[in-house]
Amino acid sequence: MTIDTRALLPIAEHAVSLASDIIRTKAPGVVTAKGDRDMATEVDFTVERTVREFLSRETPEIGFLGEEEGISRTGDGLMWALDPVDGTANFLHGIPLCGVSLGLVDKDMPTLGVIDLPFLNLRYSAAEGAGAQANGSNIQVSDARDLETAIVAIGDYAVGENAQEQNRPRHALTQELAARVQRIRMFGSAAIDLAWVADGKIDANIMLSNNPWDTAAGVTIAREAGATVVDLDGSPHSMSAHATIAASPKLVANLVELIAEARKATRHSQLSDLT
Repeated sequence: MTIDTRALLPIAEHAVSLASDIIRTKAPGVVTAKGDRDMATEVDFTVERTVREFLSRETPEIGFLGEEEGISRTGDGLMWALDPVDGTANFLHGIPLCGVSLGLVDKDMPTLGVIDLPFLNLRYSAAEGAGAQANGSNIQVSDARDLETAIVAIGDYAVGENAQEQNRPRHALTQELAARVQRIRMFGSAAIDLAWVADGKIDANIMLSNNPWDTAAGVTIAREAGATVVDLDGSPHSMSAHATIAASPKLVANLVELIAEARKATRHSQLSDLT
């Protein structure tokens, strides 16, 4: 399928505006448990259904993947990926660090993204080759060069099945970062983490996960703002990557090395547990 991604940006913006209005004006409503300490609110489902219905009318040839209800249709290589409320726990507790994240994935690569943070009055958007904007103004990643002066955001710790095992490398990473960087931040929203790397508010973001609804929009925005986005081993990031590391380009090599050290420490710890 040949589609000019930039021509889809106004459609994505409109879809996100519909979502943002719902998030801003409706109470969380009924809360549905999705597992251990994981939940979705009534607003999550309302937003996802509203956006899915709108995009099915506007772009019926493009597939759709939502965090809450999965794939509702497939497309010829193109797929919308929606997190209806990224930062649901924050939203549920009245913390304004939450929003809607809509990305477009072409096969395995994100090519368009819109993130709206309704309680902060911030809208981030980007299309491949067209740069990144915040509220319509061009944005650029920071020029941070040293970890010692960098603010680095990390993803949430895991919950649910195998959480203890999944959190071993996260704990080790936190320890390595605490010894090296200026400050660590955990905002509780992948969309905010990536958008704020793009906007130069933070210098790097490390998520040891990579769900398309979490990362597709933010990865495009970060890249278009000049960030380097890679997998654990420093290879270029895609939707099949194991992790999502976005940073000012001059920080990436040191971050990849630091992550490798944390993973090595985790393996040593596991071996010690067996002896």
